[in-house]
Amino acid sequence: MYRDINDLFDDWKEESEFTLKIFGAITDASLGLKIPGYDRTTGKVAWHIVQTLTEMGKAAGLFEYDDLADKPVPAAIHEVIKAYSEKTKSISNFIENKITPESLFVVTEMYGEKWELRKMFYVLLKHQAHHRAQLTVLMRQAGLKVPGIYGPSKEEWAQYNMPPQE
Repeated sequence: MYRDINDLFDDWKEESEFTLKIFGAITDASLGLKIPGYDRTTGKVAWHIVQTLTEMGKAAGLFEYDDLADKPVPAAIHEVIKAYSEKTKSISNFIENKITPESLFVVTEMYGEKWELRKMFYVLLKHQAHHRAQLTVLMRQAGLKVPGIYGPSKEEWAQYNMPPQE
């Protein structure tokens, strides 16, 4: 968990870029993809990542109100990317300009529990990683090229003149 604002800011920037990289590989046609046995579409998973920024952000005092709470999944991926980019920029500005070392330890009510602000950021970033992983499975089902995040994806091994890992 975060004890240093610079570590938080660096992780926030990197993880946000990873999420945008995944979103950028999603097509409008794949937003409605639903695989048997899983109740969320590709679009719903992507939009859930975006909506959680304002849901948790409002609860933690980063946003005055949750303006995405009841909004339906956009019909185009560029709208998802735009909303995500706007909200992550707002959160980046909040981290850079309003968080102090002491405020990382301020406790707030989150989902019926008491969380320090640093825990909220930790969970928010892990939440994105969790759902990005779900998106990669849905993207493979849709026949989309999955970009590598923490290492090369299957399709990217060729760039290293290596066969894909099994």
